[in-house]
Amino acid sequence: MQAQKNGTTPLGVEEILYQTWGYKEFRPRQREIIDSILAGRDTLVLMPTGGGKSLTYQVPALLFEGLTIVVTPLIALMKDQVDQLRRRNISAVAVHSGMDQRRIEIALDNCTYGDVKLLYIAPERLATDAFRLRLNRMNISLIAVDEAHCISQWGYDFRPSYLRIAEIRRYAPDAPVLALTASATELVSKDIMRNLAFKEENVIRTSFSRPNLSYVVREVDDKFEHLMRIVRNVEGTGIIYVRTREGCEQLAELLKREGESANFYHAGLPAFERGLRQDEWGSGKVRIMVATNAFGMGIDKSDVRFVVHFSLCDSLEAYYQEAGRAGRDGKRSYAVMLTAHDDAERIAKIFKSEFPPIADIKRIYELVCNYLQVAIGDGAGASFLFNIYDFCHKARLSVNNVINALKILEHNDIMTLVAEQDNPAKMMFCCSRDSLYKLNVEGNDMDLMLRTILRMYNGIFTIFRTINEDDIASQSGLRRERVHDLMKILWRMNIIRYIPGSHSPMILFNVERLPVADIYIAPKTYHDRYTLAFERFDNMLRYATNRDECRSVIIEKYFGSVDAEPCGVCDVCLSRRKRGTHEDLEECILNILKESELSVKEVVSKFTIKDSVVVEQMDKMCHEGKIYITSGGKLKIIE
Repeated sequence: MQAQKNGTTPLGVEEILYQTWGYKEFRPRQREIIDSILAGRDTLVLMPTGGGKSLTYQVPALLFEGLTIVVTPLIALMKDQVDQLRRRNISAVAVHSGMDQRRIEIALDNCTYGDVKLLYIAPERLATDAFRLRLNRMNISLIAVDEAHCISQWGYDFRPSYLRIAEIRRYAPDAPVLALTASATELVSKDIMRNLAFKEENVIRTSFSRPNLSYVVREVDDKFEHLMRIVRNVEGTGIIYVRTREGCEQLAELLKREGESANFYHAGLPAFERGLRQDEWGSGKVRIMVATNAFGMGIDKSDVRFVVHFSLCDSLEAYYQEAGRAGRDGKRSYAVMLTAHDDAERIAKIFKSEFPPIADIKRIYELVCNYLQVAIGDGAGASFLFNIYDFCHKARLSVNNVINALKILEHNDIMTLVAEQDNPAKMMFCCSRDSLYKLNVEGNDMDLMLRTILRMYNGIFTIFRTINEDDIASQSGLRRERVHDLMKILWRMNIIRYIPGSHSPMILFNVERLPVADIYIAPKTYHDRYTLAFERFDNMLRYATNRDECRSVIIEKYFGSVDAEPCGVCDVCLSRRKRGTHEDLEECILNILKESELSVKEVVSKFTIKDSVVVEQMDKMCHEGKIYITSGGKLKIIE
């Protein structure tokens, strides 16, 4: 891989950093990563959220002559980084499912024939004809893969679409690959390098220590009461993670009743509403976001002061990612997990439900195919609107069981459930071009619309193409309603296959419908993943029930660190320090009571350590005559 002809001396790298971004020096390990890429080496980087991953591919992108492709599932991140790069006069474009086909083709043409330096693309777009037809004409100098753990079957967030990334290497064999993730165990790291066809193993691991982040776990009887203590005693913005959509909405409502500025966020909200809520929280109009794990990827808010998990996470990987959204500005912040005595048993049952019996998976597959009226041997490459609630009602199945079965079918590349989103309209002609020209229906309007479609969309006789009815109307001079009506006429005449734009889930058939007897569920997508899921949860459980080892050390060891040092600020470290000397706690209590007289409960609420420790210390101070309880029930210092 050759850099620009003017060379890539150390001075050149530093100049790029200062002149483009205004930084005088790199963060720890950034320069080492960049040097590895400039030397043409495939590189896997394990770097915590907020560690400065984007510069490690943006700087080389400016030093290389060609195009840097950045694969990321985060549409919000794409838009944000493209906007930032353009403000710095760097040519960058994004391609994702939220764009219509015409805009996608223009962006890809600019990457092929223009001077674009960075192309941000969603992984599912790699399989499209629009991208593949232009790939061999692109001068690719670097392939960067964000959230690289998604490529591993053993990762906690596996996405089959990531497996297509390695195919790009056939078109750019000399381009190095930079894989980036904030959470990968040794097993996942090796799987990432194998799936991305690394020429040699090369891992650069930055520290997973977050010295400003105080990790706390509390097993409590009343989670909401403890949550309110945190919300009222920790200033600033926060995130509260809840497992279910229903619980998310209910908790946000409870917070509002207590006078807190809060809103909720989950995947069941329309895309526009999700974006609006994230913007309101990001700008500070809303202080607290109560959310499922759908909220977080791509968030670029540095001043989050607390992240609270209302119950156990599924894995330490997920917990570290989500908790790490607090304190990215380096200031003191808190990651608190609230647990109950029955959390582990309840979540274990949820895990089991995520792996329904293989016979049930095959039965659900057959029922879905019948519901969509897809015959055996038909449907390959086709997509269908899928009202999952209507299906489950008619089939008398639970929604969760169906979703979990479809996930396993997706991991086996059989069919894919596309979550509820704004789906653009799609169409494909069912007749030949010659047959189309012989049509004489609906007069001039139909002729005008058909000619416009043929001019705008190539390949529409062989594959489904995403179309924009507004663009067709604009180019043809017809009203949008008229275009829609004409489409329906062609569909009824079996001239086109037409999927109207909608806001609903879709089923994509990766292969033709198979007889049930021919469906093969690979062991690594079922039994092996089931075993690994429980192993990950067991590590999460050990973290939550631990009372002796620094929580930061546990996390760092899990991700492979061999020299982790106690953080000194987690609940375990603080508790150990308090056990060694109660004078610090006594001094804190006296300082609190100097400001105002408070009840026992009010004093306890000021601390994150166990209530019993604080109460025991106050009892001791009362017996020693240092404080007393007034007739009004308030604690007061004895002068």
